[in-house]
Amino acid sequence: MELTGKVAVVTGSGRGLGLAYAQELARRGASVVVNDVDADVAQAAVESITAAGGAAVAEVVPVGGSEAAQALVDRAVSDFGRLDVLVNNAGILRDTTVWKMTDEQFDAVITTHLRGTFTCTRAAAIRMREQGDGGRIIAIGSPTGQVGNFGQTNYAAAKAGIVGMVRTWAMELARAGITVNAVVPVAATAMTETVPFLKPYVEALQNGDPLPPYARKQLGFGSAQDVAGLVAFLASDEAAGITGQAIGIGGDRLALWTHPTETVVEFADGTGWSAEAIADIWPTTFAASKQTVGQQFEPES
Repeated sequence: MELTGKVAVVTGSGRGLGLAYAQELARRGASVVVNDVDADVAQAAVESITAAGGAAVAEVVPVGGSEAAQALVDRAVSDFGRLDVLVNNAGILRDTTVWKMTDEQFDAVITTHLRGTFTCTRAAAIRMREQGDGGRIIAIGSPTGQVGNFGQTNYAAAKAGIVGMVRTWAMELARAGITVNAVVPVAATAMTETVPFLKPYVEALQNGDPLPPYARKQLGFGSAQDVAGLVAFLASDEAAGITGQAIGIGGDRLALWTHPTETVVEFADGTGWSAEAIADIWPTTFAASKQTVGQQFEPES
């Protein structure tokens, strides 16, 4: 899965999953623009890549606005001559229930995740189309965006929106040879270490202990490095025919998410559906097919 000669921007890559993505892309030969809001963290990430023989520079900007997005693209072009891969990873959390969530908490998460993915993709798409050689755009989703999660209104909205944009961009950029896909990761990071049922597994990884098969397979939970291979694959020439997909990965689990689809359909006889008619048909036709909310797991044996 050779990436020599490719140039990648990875947003939010000073720590956690973003750092794992940047290191894996560089390990396979890509030159990488690392991004973080903390200059020291970004520089440490760059040094971890260059110490291993890779090529990387840091661009310290908060992802969200158009100026930051353009700065990232410009840095790739000025230092490495082009841009081939964009990984939209930057994100923050401001978790709380809907009745407690402030405008500021909502807007902060939407700005970084959703708007940042849009502005960075727009800037990258313009550059890739000008180059005329295609490209790879990878956006990071979440199971929360697919099925919801308690206390994460803002994050769920952003991650669901990202997958919606990915499906749209896959159509819009196809003629330019630019693929656009979403990765839906589950891994031990700062964003998951506060989840109560994952805490024992996070601690195990921090202690260097192996995870049980239940965690790695049923929960699809593992380290950040377990996720990085999918990003490298989607960035490669081997993935040229894959676009518009939402692909889940974590631990030993690799999965393809469907887009929302109708599960039960009934038709009225030219009169439309009154409230009473819906009430009559719901228990016998629709009730058994109601969808769950939140992630559903088989209990550990």
